[in-house]
Parts: sequence; structure tokens; C-alpha cells
Amino acid sequence: MDFPVIGETISKNSAKIFGRKGYLCAMMKIKEGFSGSRGIVLPPYVQEGFTSDPLLSALHITDIGYYPEAAHHGIERPQGIGQYVFIYCVNGAGTYQVGGQSFEVQANQYFILPAGLPHSYAAHPSQPWTIYWIHFGGNLAPYYAEGLTGPKEIRPEMSSRISTRTNIFEEIFQTLSQGFDPEHLHYASCLFHYYLGTLRYIDTYRSVWQPADEEEGHRVVQAALHFMHENLEKHLTIQQMADYVGYSTSHFSHLFRAQMKQSPVTYFNQLKIEEAAVLLATTNMKVNQICFKVGFEDPYYFSRLFTKIKGVSPNQYRKQDKR
Repeated sequence: MDFPVIGETISKNSAKIFGRKGYLCAMMKIKEGFSGSRGIVLPPYVQEGFTSDPLLSALHITDIGYYPEAAHHGIERPQGIGQYVFIYCVNGAGTYQVGGQSFEVQANQYFILPAGLPHSYAAHPSQPWTIYWIHFGGNLAPYYAEGLTGPKEIRPEMSSRISTRTNIFEEIFQTLSQGFDPEHLHYASCLFHYYLGTLRYIDTYRSVWQPADEEEGHRVVQAALHFMHENLEKHLTIQQMADYVGYSTSHFSHLFRAQMKQSPVTYFNQLKIEEAAVLLATTNMKVNQICFKVGFEDPYYFSRLFTKIKGVSPNQYRKQDKR
């Protein structure tokens, strides 16, 4: 598969890391193999500078991306690779093999493949996965990856902070998309420490935010809103929302309408469109990439719904925002 290459200019300060003088041209490979997919591969000469940098030698990213509904996606590496491979499945399912063992991975699970070991992984043939993926290395990489070869759960619940973690990923991606000078690389590394920490210490990460006791109707609606925010990338039915808060669909809908003045599904779609508007205004992601990012499978339906709610098409909204 061929990927387009985008040129980026590195500042003079880059010479401190890469041992070269003057300006450097960082060739940023952008992977776009699946509809709505995004990816960045740091070029080899940038990676060569990691070993001499105190922060990057501890933890660094070499590749990062997002694949929505990646049908027929599969990788086989008989010799392994020099980096650890992090894969977070947010929807669908897949399988992987490493160290002579086979595993299945479902939605809301992640795993980390050790560096240097032969491995393979693939999306489920009828339920292709949507995944965030990162290749990383550094002296601290084995510590963060220890014990995470098997699939680990990241279930949405009242104290979960999945949307916060997703925002960290997006900030890392946007930081690296701006270039590979020391400041961007260092900031991405710091963010990645935090990102991995939210996984390795997930109970502590969740415990620092605990909802207070509230009146029943308000508590139920707040739980539902939190569930929606944690699942913006998915298609949720009213039955799934009601099951999450532990009520019948009719009782849940009544409580939700009483407080929010609209149906749960309508409100959820509005949340998706508001998130899409933010991405249009703050990123260079394509419209079809944003469509998948906020959980719509049909770009045409997404555009119609966006136009209905915002009054202009996604492309017009982006142009207006820039003006």
C-alpha cells in the first residue's frame, strides 16, 4: 500500500537532537489505507535522534494512527519489530497471536505486543474493528507494557474517563502532525506518559473523579450523559442507554425528556455533531474522517444531519470558522 508523503520543516533547534546543522525536511508519512483512517510514521532519521535525548530515550512514539471499521485489516510480522505495539479496540473485534498464544479482542479492550517477538493481528471478518494504535519504544516502554500482552478491559461506567483519554490521544496526534522539532516531540512524549498512565493505573485514574449522590432523575440523566460522552464514536440505541442506567426504555426516556426536553437519541446525535464541529474548527481532519470519528458510518447521512443541526454543511462550517 502506498501512502502520500507530506513535507514538514524542522527548526534549527532540531540539530541538538538530530546532530545536523540548519533546517531539516521531515518527511511525514500519512497512512490512509481505510476510509476515515489517519496515521503518522516518523521518518528513520528522526527516530535515530531519540537515543541521545534524555526525555525521548525514556519514552517515544514512532508511529500513531486510527483505523475506523478496518475491514480486511491484518498484519503478520514473523520477525517482530523493534517497537512495542499498542492497539485499543473501541468497536468491533479482532484476533492476534504472540508468543505462541492466540487471543480475541473485543470492543473496549486494549493490548500491547512486546518488542522483538513475532506476532500477527487481524480484524474480525464480519465485525471489523475500529482501533487506535501506537508503536512506541524507550527505556520505560517495558515497564508500561509489562503484563499487558493479553486483552485488558476499558469498560464505560460512571467513574470512567474514556473521552478524556481519547482527547489525550488526539492531542498527541495533532502535536506530531505539526512537526518533529524537539518541542513537539517532547510534548508528545509527556502526553504519552500520561496516556499510558491512565491505562496502567486505571483504578486510580477513575477514582479521582467520583459522582456525588443526587436525586434519582438527575442521577439517571447524568449517568446517561456520561455514557453518551464515553461512546461518541459508537452507535448507541436507546435500549443500550436504558440498560446502562438500569431502567426500562420507557421509564428512562420519560426521565430524560423531563430534564433535557428531547429524546435521548436526538440529544446523543447533537453531541456527536457538536464534537464534529469542534474537530472541523480545530483540526485538519477530512470530513469523512470526522464522520467515522463521531460514530457515523454513512458520510452522506452525517452531512445531512450536520446541516440540519448547524444550518450549514460541514465544509461550509469549516470555511466560516476560518473566516
